This record gives sequence, C-alpha cells and structure tokens, in this order.
Amino acid sequence: MINRVLIIFAAMAVGACSAPENNSGPEQTMVDDASQTTHLGGCILLSPLGNVPEDPYQRSDIVATTAISPFTKELQVYGLQLAARDDISDDFMRLVAQAITEVFPQDESFDLVQQKSLLQHHYRYRALIPVPLGDDFSFMEDDPERWAELESENSICDIIMQDVPVGQVMEVVEHILHYVTSIGLHYQFPEVWGISQDSILARAMRIAVDEGYYDVSGYDDIGDPAIRFRVEMQEFAYWFISTAWNLQTDYGPTHEQEWTIRDREELQEKLPKLFVEYEQTAARIMRAPSLETLQRIGPTRAEEAAN
Repeated sequence: MINRVLIIFAAMAVGACSAPENNSGPEQTMVDDASQTTHLGGCILLSPLGNVPEDPYQRSDIVATTAISPFTKELQVYGLQLAARDDISDDFMRLVAQAITEVFPQDESFDLVQQKSLLQHHYRYRALIPVPLGDDFSFMEDDPERWAELESENSICDIIMQDVPVGQVMEVVEHILHYVTSIGLHYQFPEVWGISQDSILARAMRIAVDEGYYDVSGYDDIGDPAIRFRVEMQEFAYWFISTAWNLQTDYGPTHEQEWTIRDREELQEKLPKLFVEYEQTAARIMRAPSLETLQRIGPTRAEEAAN
C-alpha cells in the first residue's frame, strides 16, 4: 500500500516548471538532477514562498477553508498544514497534531535555537499534508489541474491516511517524519540530511543498500530518477529515525523485507557514522511521540495480531 501511494504521487509530481534564476544558498547545492524545476525530487520547494511567523510554535484548531480546495478544513501545527475533507475525523487530525508537537518538545535539554530554525523551514517551504480517508485518492484525481496548482505552490511529499486497516500508528509517525526530514532537516542540516548525492544520509543509504539492510527495489517503478532518489532518501530517513526511537519493535511491520534493522542498538552497530550525526543533529531537537499519544492513535502490531 505504501509503495503504491508513493508511486501515485511520483506520477503526479511537479517537474515541468523552470527554476527561479539566481538561486543561492543551500538550495543550489542540493538541487542535483532536478535543478531545472521548482521542486526538488518532485516535492520540495526550492524557493521559499511561505511567510514565517515570529513564533513558529503555533498550533491552530481545525478551521473551515476554501483556500486549499478540494480540502475543506485545515489544522496548522508547527508549520505543517494538515488538509482534509469533511469525511476526516476532527479528533484524528488533533491526534496527528498532538504527535507533531510532541516530536518537538520545548524543553531546555534540547537545542531550541536549531529546533526553532527547523520549524521555520516548514513555513518557508509551505509543507502541506493531505489527510484522506483510507486509500481514497479522489482529491488528486477529480480535478487534476487544481491538484497540479496545489503541488506547484506547496511542498507535498506524502499523505497521512485515517483508518488504515493495519499499522495506523506508523502511518502517522512515518509521514510526519517524511515531511520533517524532507523539508525541515533537509534545509536545516544539508550536509547531513540533505536530499543530495553527497550528504551523509545518502552515503549511509548506499551502505545500507549494499549490505542488505535496506531494499529499494520497491521503488523501481518510479521512472523519474530525481523523484525516485528523493523517495528512497525520505524512506531511509524514516526507517533510520523510527528505529533510533525504538518504535519498530512494537509498531513496525513484522515481516518487512525493505528494512531489516530492528532496534537502536543494532542500528548503532550497523550504521555508526550516521548514528553519530543523528545524535548531534536530529536527536538534539526531536524525540518520539509519547506512548500515551501512540496508544490513542492505534494498537501495537502484537495487539493487531491478537484481534
């Protein structure tokens, strides 16, 4: 299911517009094969289009909107815009927002300067997260021209589905991480987390593929190499961070061939260089959502199997 969603997004991704001239800063060094488009890897805006508020830790309640049709309501949290139609539960959207706030605790034990700067990138590059009911992708298909317009104006890297039959918790955690890594970490720590062939993340991914820890064959159907590379990178970043958080044991798939590392200790042993960089960057500004919130989102895999 996850690969099918990603391939659908890849097929509809932006990639035909010319890039703005005189691009400078980290964006220029991370463009790679997508340097002639407005989006990196069919997803990440290369030029900042959004307004950054003075306080990036803003969290709204759910409000009705006509500005992002076909979606009818939105919830803004820490620069991530959750967009849904009326068939989505308000409680589910609030739970996703709660998980996002818990990923970025305003705790003095964290690097709040770097954390605040990362959240600003979510606003700057207009991170928009569609929230559909199950695998209802009609929001993309009913009006392709409107969907293309939304993609051109925002960074839309994936979706968060409500009411998936198996794995609801990681459906939420995974796709929060896709946005945070592909936008926030990508721009905040480009040498480590950048969607670039030369980043430390990319080097570690190549090691993981070569050693058989990470199988990317499921993305072979994505024809555009720049989009395929971005998808492989955001998936690898998700697997790495969720494993560092020790979430895969309880909430990850039980027979997963794509990723074979199961816990934090094994991760540190098999990918030590990226683990050190993770500890010095992402781990200083992020942590896993609370167990209480995860339990409210959905069951563990063992609980699912028991039922």
